Amino acid sequence: MSPSFSLRIGLLLTLPVSIVGTQVWAGANGGETKISFNRDVRPILADKCFACHGPDGGSRKAGLRLDRHEDATSDLGGYAAIVPGNLDASELAYRIRADEDDRMPPADYRKFLSEKEKHTLERWIEEGAVYEKHWALIAPERPETSELIDSSVAGPVDFFILKKLNQNGLRPGGEADRTTLLRRLAFDLTGLPPTPESIDAFLRDPAPDAWEKQVDWLLASSHFGERMAMGWFDLVRFADTVGYHGDQVQNVIPYRDWVIEAFNRNMPFDQFTRLQLAGDLVEGAGDDGLIASCYNRLLQTSHEGGVQPKEYAAIYDADRVRNLGSVWLGMTVGCAQCHDHKFDPIRQREFYQLVAFFADLEEHGHLKDGCCNTNPTRRLPEMDIFSPMDRREMARLEIALSALEEGDPARAVLEGTKENLKPRRVMVSKAIEPRIIRILARGDWMDESGEIVQPNVPAALPPLSKNEERGTRLDLADWLTTPEHPLTARVFVNRIWRQFFGRGLSKSLDDFGSQGTWPDHPELLDWLAVEFRESGWDVKGLIRILVTSTAYRRTSTPTAAEMENDPENQWFGRQNRWRLEAELIRDQALFLAGLLSPKIGGESGHPYQPLGYYEHLNFPKRQYKADQGEQQYRRGLYT
Repeated sequence: MSPSFSLRIGLLLTLPVSIVGTQVWAGANGGETKISFNRDVRPILADKCFACHGPDGGSRKAGLRLDRHEDATSDLGGYAAIVPGNLDASELAYRIRADEDDRMPPADYRKFLSEKEKHTLERWIEEGAVYEKHWALIAPERPETSELIDSSVAGPVDFFILKKLNQNGLRPGGEADRTTLLRRLAFDLTGLPPTPESIDAFLRDPAPDAWEKQVDWLLASSHFGERMAMGWFDLVRFADTVGYHGDQVQNVIPYRDWVIEAFNRNMPFDQFTRLQLAGDLVEGAGDDGLIASCYNRLLQTSHEGGVQPKEYAAIYDADRVRNLGSVWLGMTVGCAQCHDHKFDPIRQREFYQLVAFFADLEEHGHLKDGCCNTNPTRRLPEMDIFSPMDRREMARLEIALSALEEGDPARAVLEGTKENLKPRRVMVSKAIEPRIIRILARGDWMDESGEIVQPNVPAALPPLSKNEERGTRLDLADWLTTPEHPLTARVFVNRIWRQFFGRGLSKSLDDFGSQGTWPDHPELLDWLAVEFRESGWDVKGLIRILVTSTAYRRTSTPTAAEMENDPENQWFGRQNRWRLEAELIRDQALFLAGLLSPKIGGESGHPYQPLGYYEHLNFPKRQYKADQGEQQYRRGLYT
């Protein structure tokens, strides 16, 4: 084909991505399997092409779009970028091997196709250039598990792991010793090491269900909720101070208690979702719904006197949608704040439609009255509420008091304890008349020329079922956990797998889009996602499936053969090793020293800090005061 045509097809990428390439997929006979668009081709195009030839029409070059079949194969004036089955007639095939003047990606963009990637694209065209809907946008279905590989298969997790190991000519490792296993389990489920007594008891237990008993005991521990809450708080950017230069205390402690209690009670994840996004709208949710709705208020907030209300309303809007996308969708929807997403099917209009779900949140009180230099801050609306833990403690005291006679000294102590239990202030969500939400040109909060939009969800995902004329936060929460939704269950399962196996089934925990990574075990991911959803969103049930598997109990010490054939443990033939989080390192040190407070929930602790720790803080100026006694030795979760 002659290179002298007018249309310059630019296969390039201008932004860094997490994809590092593709691989040759071997079949059972050692030959190459048929190319898969999702597994093999999409990562290459996303890495090298979509920035200029993807979903974003504003930055698209030469009118060429490569993320959709109908566009990539369309007539461009006597030729096409891709002619399925015809390598010689495909302009893309010519350009990836052309000299520097015509080569794509161009040299000056410093994105280069490897020989392996060129070969993959060429084979894909020769095989018919079959496109597929992005794997993460297809609702998961439960794969078949009836065929057992051998007698060692203990359940679906091991079925899929052994299946992949067999396909790749690998053998699984052996089981770790019992002391290592219990230490692993205790840290994973509670964030604390096992006691010597619990290890001795486990070593002496000959029962065939000895392991399952340990699992159930630790899942029932009140420290389980703390361990799970640590990860959740990282996701929802929880902090008990505001985060900007003043870093004043904000009223969020009851929310922390509520999350810990929700995990300990094994609240179904769909209800966990509904109460956080729309607890103030859920009929009968009461105080728990209001406390949970504090999620919507967890933002970095400014309390400076010169705050521009419209500017910060736009900042808070964008932050909420970014967090929604990361936590529940595993998608980088924030990329569409200023323009259509360059890699995924999310338009800028859809970003602001998601913003519109949160337009009913009362923010005026904070922006008007929260500017003063007070500590803690005033971020209205707020309420004084007893947390679930406080209510449980009050009920316990009532029962104890009813068994004691008047004048009893023990009764006086209990009555004093009860009187000391006070409701605590917490920020809550309050629905008001929704603000007008416009598409902001390039994200400019001062531009009021954009189209007004109503709440809706991206067209690439299942449609929203609205209970009212206008979609609400409750509709949004219900939509996230519908059976047709392809992302929510997968994203949560992938994160939980990471907690217990060191890395996700897809390495991209927060990006299931085109720039994310194809899961190494797609069948296993889908089976777990469907099981999680059909179990009634049972979090403890999901975790029990993982930690009772043979795969979880394998040794993490690799053999020489494993290091040679699977050095990154891609197929989970052994357990992974990873470092404890910083919070857990401190907790472990205090635990082993006999200092760690066992108290669950309540106010944050202030351990020792050097003099002058708060010297840099203003608005207001203040001195750091360390706690004394037990409160100084709270878990990192409360520090």
